[in-house]
Amino acid sequence: RYWRLGYHLAECLRRDRPDLVHVQYNAPLFCPVPSVVTVHDVSFIEHPEYFPAGRAWQLRWITSKTVRQAARILTVSEFSRQRIVQTFGVDPEDIVVTHLAAQDHFRPMDRAQAQNRVRARFGIDRPLLLTVGDLQPRKNQLGLIRAFRELVSGTPQLPHALVLAGKETWFSARIREEISRAGLGERIVVTGFVSEDELAALYNAADLFVCPSFYEGFGLPVIEAMACGRPVVCSHRASLPEVADAAAILVDPQSTGEIARAMRAVLLDSELRQRMERHSLQRASQFSWRETARKTLEVYYAVAEGRRQHAAAECARATS
Repeated sequence: RYWRLGYHLAECLRRDRPDLVHVQYNAPLFCPVPSVVTVHDVSFIEHPEYFPAGRAWQLRWITSKTVRQAARILTVSEFSRQRIVQTFGVDPEDIVVTHLAAQDHFRPMDRAQAQNRVRARFGIDRPLLLTVGDLQPRKNQLGLIRAFRELVSGTPQLPHALVLAGKETWFSARIREEISRAGLGERIVVTGFVSEDELAALYNAADLFVCPSFYEGFGLPVIEAMACGRPVVCSHRASLPEVADAAAILVDPQSTGEIARAMRAVLLDSELRQRMERHSLQRASQFSWRETARKTLEVYYAVAEGRRQHAAAECARATS
């Protein structure tokens, strides 16, 4: 990918001469056309401990160069916008926030049907709590496993399983060690990567969605779960309060006791759970891919027009 993105893409841009190129994090080393870059977050700078050795340094170097040469920067939350300004010293006016949204197939479905699909696909025959994300330190699956152990030991009448849905990574072994240490056997399930259809069924089958992440640029699974009408408990850090707003219960991700108490409150109080389900649907409806596309297209037009004006000015100077 380094050859493809760093050099071959630049060759294609010189050949095709588009009005602009839109990249994520890294543009070609020598970019012959104006670039728009999407930077979801700067976790690799603020928390390099969440990344494999060398990866954080690589992202820092590439993204810094790309951001400083970009005609416009897109990001996914006001939180990330502020962090990009502080980190790279760029003009805030050059950064446009384009929130993410849930795809249309993340919507409420018949609960019994969703539970049957989850039972058939994953063999889970219990009510479930769900978290979604690649297995990695910043997602705080370790803290959630410990909080779930507290929940089970303090509320033995709850029959729930905890489901960790997400791609296996270099950190998977550490998570499996923690699961073994928890001693809860089949009540903690690691699914690995799941398709979007499987994920929609998992959201709808869950009694509660939990996102105890230490750091998110947006936190898309929160909105996906809300679009499926699920109550949400999530971290009070980074972008998550901005995204969840008042529709979720916010917790300190460092406090397993606080996470366990929030989960217990939702699971034992049906009235609270139903109220949160209504608020979830309302909150999710405020995010739209159509609006994201509209803002992105406005940026494209502005950058392309700026390029044309610059070319016209250069031409006028050359002929004067």
